[in-house]
Amino acid sequence: VQLQAFGGGLVQAGGSLRLSCAASGDSLSTYALGWFRQGPGKDREFVASINWSGSSTFYVDSVKGRFTISRDNAKNTMWLQMNSLQPDDTAAYYCVASLDYCSGSGCLPTDFRTWGQGTLVTVSS
Repeated sequence: VQLQAFGGGLVQAGGSLRLSCAASGDSLSTYALGWFRQGPGKDREFVASINWSGSSTFYVDSVKGRFTISRDNAKNTMWLQMNSLQPDDTAAYYCVASLDYCSGSGCLPTDFRTWGQGTLVTVSS
């Protein structure tokens, strides 16, 4: 499967953005999905994940209550709705896929074998 993320941009603090991740080459229904981000000068950080059917989701504490991950297997697409954005959310955001569902703060980049290109989110204060 190949992934392509888009929807990033410049937004003021307190604003919202919706990232999309479109898949091609295979059905997303067989993959657990997630999002990572990497801010300037920071390590890559796990943000959220969703299981194959969408019935289970996980968020790291820093985005819990502000971000919502969702998917539509029929459309082969995943989204990340980001509300109440803060400057610390500034990062390149990557959508990822794995055959196994990782749902903990300890999820590592190596837990996801397929990565899309990043889409840049910039939050101004």
